[in-house]
Amino acid sequence: MTEHSDPRNELVDHLPAMRAFAMSLSRNAATADDLVQDAIVKAWSNLDKFEPGTNLRAWLFTILRNTYYSQFRKRRHEVEDPEGAHAATLSEQPRHDGRLAVRDFRSAFRELTDEQREALVLVGVEGFSYQEAAEMCGCAVGTVKSRINRARKRLAELMDLEEDGVLGITDATTAEVHSATRAI
Repeated sequence: MTEHSDPRNELVDHLPAMRAFAMSLSRNAATADDLVQDAIVKAWSNLDKFEPGTNLRAWLFTILRNTYYSQFRKRRHEVEDPEGAHAATLSEQPRHDGRLAVRDFRSAFRELTDEQREALVLVGVEGFSYQEAAEMCGCAVGTVKSRINRARKRLAELMDLEEDGVLGITDATTAEVHSATRAI
């Protein structure tokens, strides 16, 4: 029998990825931070339910996802920031020629459904397998693949890109943004 490390010691390692996932769901830095905090509190309180030897990150992401959807259902009556006017005041845009590409991508990404954004982030950004993403989302693997396929096509449509389209890349930051969007 192999001995597993204490998951409490590993929680902090997953915070940056959890925050990125929370940002993709909520599209608001303060809400994302609150989601991560709530998810960590729930995870800590329920560590006895975590099965050692299984994927801690997937377990944490599932808690985070469920927390988001629970809060979303509770807050339907609150005013949202769909245009990102308030969110845009919370950070400074990058000072390079990739700024427009980033803005276009963020705008297009916001247009996707919650399910499509979630699938893209889990598989394309966080590196989970289709199977792991399907388990976290509580759906079939084919459903995750379909969501990703529809999301990619929709992003290309919204950003006026062709499947083999080439962006004008003139700096390292733009190149990183471009390669990240192609990976998704």
